[in-house]
Amino acid sequence: MVRIIVRDVMTTHVASVEASTPFKDVAELLVRRGVSAVPVLDAGGRVTGVVSEADLLRKEEFREQYYGEGYRPRMQARLRRWLTGRGKKAAEKAAGATVGEVMSAPAVTVGPEVSTVTAAQLMDEYGVKRLVVADGDGRLIGIVSRRDLLKAYVRDDAELKRWVEQAIPEQARWNDRTGIAVQVQNGIVTLSGYTSTRAEAAAAVRMAKGLGGVVGVRENLVWERYDRFDIPIIWDRS
Repeated sequence: MVRIIVRDVMTTHVASVEASTPFKDVAELLVRRGVSAVPVLDAGGRVTGVVSEADLLRKEEFREQYYGEGYRPRMQARLRRWLTGRGKKAAEKAAGATVGEVMSAPAVTVGPEVSTVTAAQLMDEYGVKRLVVADGDGRLIGIVSRRDLLKAYVRDDAELKRWVEQAIPEQARWNDRTGIAVQVQNGIVTLSGYTSTRAEAAAAVRMAKGLGGVVGVRENLVWERYDRFDIPIIWDRS
């Protein structure tokens, strides 16, 4: 099956810091590089966490210096954080002077061979805007962000059509690979034609939906028989 994987869209030139990096240095790095977060590595290059703008913005000095805001959460919000235990953790981070004291750990990581669809699901599940890409030993390879995942949707329709045709399982093609016709317009895939069974039609639709870059799938398939009961369908060819 042809699919778009994280390696195809990730950013490989990634700035990183160590746990001992001073607070001010990482703040300046984020501002200078125009990024919202960087991974934190140990001496062996393994990912131990992520430090983001959100982590740093817990400190009032950072908010005053870079945004000029005298922000202070409302009393109700501060009380809610303390009651849920998050207030104490936030206060500890606000007092931190190094990356190791303010970073979020462990980092949400993903392998380079994971599909962009799975990466998007992980971002949604963990409520993060980016994933650290690491190898099997936990060493940094790159970063994949929401913006990177959008690259999958800028592929032209002709290329996407070829990918969909290759993704449809062999057994789902009927009459010597001419059973299913694929059309793509504005990223929307239309599958039409005939398959031997309902399961083969469903497999073709499922594969198309699982391919990165597909905006939507429209089905116009007819199958010859049901799988278990073998009930034939009489096609009106008039």
